[in-house]
Amino acid sequence: MQFLLALIVAGPLLGAAAALLPAPPGLKGKSPDQAVLRHGVTVTGVILLAALVLALGFDHDHPSKMQATTDISWIRALDVRIHLGVDGISLPLLVLTALLTFLCALYSYFKMPAGPSPKAFVALLLVLESGTLATFAVLDLVLFFLAFETVLVPMYFLIARWGGEGRQAAAWKFILYTLLGSVVMLLGLLLIGLKAGTFDMVALATDNGRGLTTSVQVIAVLAIGLGLAVKTPMWPLHSWLPDAHTAAPTVGSVLLAGVLLKMGTYGFVRIVLPITPDGMATFAPYLAAFAVAGIIYGSLACLALVKPGNKGDLKRLIAYSSVGHMGFVLLGIATMTPTGVNGALFANIAHGLVTGLLFFLVGAVKDRYGTADLDTLAGATGAALYGRAPRLGALLAFAAVASLGLPGLAGFWGEMLALFGAFDPAEGLSRPAFLTFMAIGAFGTLLTAAYLLLVVRRVCMGGPRPAGETAIVDVQGYEFAAWTPLVALTVLAGLWPAVLLGLTDPAVQQLLAGGPR
Repeated sequence: MQFLLALIVAGPLLGAAAALLPAPPGLKGKSPDQAVLRHGVTVTGVILLAALVLALGFDHDHPSKMQATTDISWIRALDVRIHLGVDGISLPLLVLTALLTFLCALYSYFKMPAGPSPKAFVALLLVLESGTLATFAVLDLVLFFLAFETVLVPMYFLIARWGGEGRQAAAWKFILYTLLGSVVMLLGLLLIGLKAGTFDMVALATDNGRGLTTSVQVIAVLAIGLGLAVKTPMWPLHSWLPDAHTAAPTVGSVLLAGVLLKMGTYGFVRIVLPITPDGMATFAPYLAAFAVAGIIYGSLACLALVKPGNKGDLKRLIAYSSVGHMGFVLLGIATMTPTGVNGALFANIAHGLVTGLLFFLVGAVKDRYGTADLDTLAGATGAALYGRAPRLGALLAFAAVASLGLPGLAGFWGEMLALFGAFDPAEGLSRPAFLTFMAIGAFGTLLTAAYLLLVVRRVCMGGPRPAGETAIVDVQGYEFAAWTPLVALTVLAGLWPAVLLGLTDPAVQQLLAGGPR
């Protein structure tokens, strides 16, 4: 188990280095480009297999216990350690990251985005995977920061070199926002480590803030929370996200929405909640207020984009929808209750599955029509995907209703539990305030349903294809292979939420309670 976790974290880095080397003559296939793309599929496939074996070997009777741990001294002077481990909170995120990266590599093998050499593309994809996996596996504050920052460079280049129109400005906006937030976050992490005398996240969570004064906790939460809020992204620190998603290639958007945004909310759950509970209690009402503001803002922005005549970009609309969905995650965290935090973690996974699928589908629509502009797609009568590409239209409608939180699909449970958590927040938090936040969040679900159903009407429905218009290609084999796992898991998580909640709940209970492990 220790070896598996080390392989999962370090394997993609080794694969990235190998991708830059010349392919052996016998493995080149038709061309070196094909060989390196196949290499990406192979490495990400091995990492996914290792993550699945790790999940099968995980002790599901004790999900609150850190498992597959490695603890090696690294920088003795600062007591920084190479400390790895997984519990019921981090395991689902590890598997989700490995799955989405593999599906992106598989999709890229058949549909490589236009840009420079595939060698650099595959290497950056693998470095991005390694940094994301490490973020969910490390148990040292300094290592967490390093892993958190590792993903910035590959994502910057994926947007800047393989993106679409406006990619340079979007890439710079992405990295400037996240870098500035990370600098402040580092100060907060160092403050905790120096005041508590350790950077070990397990020891700090067990202590549950008893070794830190309230003033230190408040300062640390403000600093760390700012950096995490930018990455989440929380309104009003979200403005980098729509530009980044609109400009990014399809696989870049899938990974950005599917796993990178989860790094921010994971940091709130793993670091802020258990290590600085008093500081978190101080800021929880403000976090909840920003969360529900994001829910409403994201929904209203989407409604504006979907309105005929507004030249709304479909990728940009899905990006704004992420601001709203991540608002529910932040609301659940702000309640500081097991119900709310479990809802946040469930919504994290559901958003990764559903929004990852949506970006795949929108990318496919853009490839076929040459644009993601809603007015151009819909024309006077609608794009009529049901009639022109029925499988693609059905999948887009499925992803839309999953995203709006239809009961029986993954999107429902996380949002519902987050609202339930707001109904009865943790002791010491203002219940009237959180009841207000719950009501606003519930209204946001209605707005979400409104704009997503309008998207389905404008893109999937419409009149017959005019005579002479080129036929639209329906779902192809490689697309079916890349999208089917996301559809299946969306249904499974919706019909059987206990699979995920059975992992997260004991770990969340332990994390919020602190004390001996």
